[in-house]
Amino acid sequence: MGNREDLLAGAKRCLIEKGYSRTTARDIANASGVSLAGIGYHFKSKEALMNEALFAAMQEWGDELAATLAGEVKAEATPLERFEAAWDRVVESFARLRPLWVTQFELLGQIDHVPEVREQLVQGIQEARLGLAELFEGIEPGSDPERARLTGTVYQAMLTGFLSQWLLDPGSALSGREVVAALRMIAS
Repeated sequence: MGNREDLLAGAKRCLIEKGYSRTTARDIANASGVSLAGIGYHFKSKEALMNEALFAAMQEWGDELAATLAGEVKAEATPLERFEAAWDRVVESFARLRPLWVTQFELLGQIDHVPEVREQLVQGIQEARLGLAELFEGIEPGSDPERARLTGTVYQAMLTGFLSQWLLDPGSALSGREVVAALRMIAS
C-alpha cells in the first residue's frame, strides 16, 4: 500500500476506535505510519480524509450488513415469519457493526456542520429503505416504488429506534418474535 491508502486505512481505524469528531490528524498519522504532511498532500485536509474514510467504511459496512441480512428464509415463509427471521439477523448484526452505528449516531448530531456527510447519509438512507422493503416485504427493486418507499421508511424508522435503544441497553433488544407480537398488538 502507498501513503494514500495507508492514511485511509488509518483514518478508518480511528473512526472505529475514536469516532469522527474525536479523531485528530495526529491520531491518523500515528495509526497509518504516515507523516502529518501526508494528509495535506494526499487529501488537502483532515476533514476531507475523514469524509473519504467514512464513505469507504460505510460502503464496506453496508455491504457486510446486506450480506448478513440476505440469509436464507424458507420459500413458504409467511410475511411475518420472513420479518421475524430478518429482524433476528438485524439484531445479531448490531454488536458486530457497533462502530458503524455509533459513528452514524455521532454524525447525526453534527450533520448541519458537515454537508458532504449529510448528502452521503441521505443517499444511504434512501438505499437502505429500498433494501429493507426488499428484505422484509419481498418487494423486488423497481416493482412497486411507492410501496417500497412507504414500507422501507417505516422499517428504517423501526430499525433506527430499536438500534438507539440497543446502543444504550443491549439486553433490551427485542427478538423478531417479540417485534411480531408487538406489531400484532398495535394492529389489533
